Amino acid sequence: MIDQKINVDFKFDNTYAEKLEGFYVPFIGDQAPDPKLVSLNHSLADTLGLDLNSLSLVEVAAIFSGGISLTGCAPLAQVYAGHQFGGFSSRLGDGRALLLGEVIDRNGERYDIHLKGSGRTPYSRGGDGKAAIGPVLREYILGEAMNALNVPTTRALAAVTTGENVYREGLQQGAVLARVAESHLRVGTFQYFAAQGQNDKVKQLADYTIQRHFPKIKSDENSYISLLRAVCERQAVLLAKWMNIGFVHGVMNTDNMTISGETIDYGPCAFIDTYDPAAVFSSIDQQGRYAYGNQAHMAQWNLARLAETLLPLINSDSDEAVRMATEEVNAFSENYQALWLEGMRTKIGLTTMEEGDQALINDLLALMKEQSVDFTLLFRGLSDVVQGEMEVVRSLFADPEPFNIWYEQWFERLARDPLELDARVLLMNSVNPVYIPRNHKVEEALQAAEKDQNYEPFEKLMSVLADPFVERKGLDEYALPAPSDFGPYRTFCGT
Repeated sequence: MIDQKINVDFKFDNTYAEKLEGFYVPFIGDQAPDPKLVSLNHSLADTLGLDLNSLSLVEVAAIFSGGISLTGCAPLAQVYAGHQFGGFSSRLGDGRALLLGEVIDRNGERYDIHLKGSGRTPYSRGGDGKAAIGPVLREYILGEAMNALNVPTTRALAAVTTGENVYREGLQQGAVLARVAESHLRVGTFQYFAAQGQNDKVKQLADYTIQRHFPKIKSDENSYISLLRAVCERQAVLLAKWMNIGFVHGVMNTDNMTISGETIDYGPCAFIDTYDPAAVFSSIDQQGRYAYGNQAHMAQWNLARLAETLLPLINSDSDEAVRMATEEVNAFSENYQALWLEGMRTKIGLTTMEEGDQALINDLLALMKEQSVDFTLLFRGLSDVVQGEMEVVRSLFADPEPFNIWYEQWFERLARDPLELDARVLLMNSVNPVYIPRNHKVEEALQAAEKDQNYEPFEKLMSVLADPFVERKGLDEYALPAPSDFGPYRTFCGT
């Protein structure tokens, strides 16, 4: 085992630990018996200003596995509650995770450095607090892919194996993910204190949140209604981006919705191949609560739960507080719909707005659903269509005639949009990726790592996904949907 203290200074600046006493338990993770570095995100580490050059690979692995004391580090497990598939759990918290601390990056922005899989905490609820290599690499892949796709997200800083096994339907390699986020404040963080009637704590948390994430609203006449509005706006942006790229989170519980508007906790997540609003990949979502087409509705439901916690702060008149909060939560739908439509217009090459645009887009989606057309291939292929190359997109339809009819309507609409052809192609290709984390390629990488400790498929997949909008020779297999024998895809939480 490596020494429990490594002489390195990440220049932590730990406002959560200093200003929110009672919102966490100080805790140190387990010391891994034989930590080994699987992957380190060098560019992210550099952006964060983390000086790792003086350390050996063994020391880097030890730091990001837990149980190591760093200068300025104040490790802690955060407490929160949450609605999980609609049922309220009054006490959840970081059961297998630790916030190491906060750092200020080279751009002056504050970020959490957080570990998942570092061992049991007081919030573990009977679990072992560990993680297996498969779920760790899944979150690494998906988080970095989403970042490359310009979606707000937590990011992967490092993946480390611990040198011990964990039991998950058999023995698997233990592992820890080091991830980075603007913060780990959640809707469930507010719910924990509100459920206990601790409105003073809710106010303390709200004030901290405003200072950290929304400082411009501090001087507003009612900063708490402004806080709710700001969170709703960020979530509208996030959900529109999810839907525009075909992403299914899979477990949109209130403890998995960040106040910062970042995607968090990539457990039973996946990307759709064929377009289907009812697509569900999570093995535990039997009722389709978090289906692809239901995600915006569930985001609004979660935001209503946040609004409930803020009511005493918004207005002392409870009826007026409800009215004000309801107005903000209802505005989410309109904001989301406008952002989704803006994104879809761009995907089909439009830069101006007309009243019939949504109907045009909905008609295309209906055709795709009816004929089980691949979402990513279709939208990427439309830039070929505007250049007169029709065959690839037509081949995606078992019966191309309905698409031919839609195509005529689309081209009439494009004729009224002033963008030049070359600029239109560039625009479409900047938002319609060639490469997404295709579910079968993700599984291929995870199984190689789990069964053979072979990380080459993971590394190759990461290199492909780092530049998703540029088509490259020799990578056709990463752009294609799963083969027919892949079967129905199911994902698991990985706990």
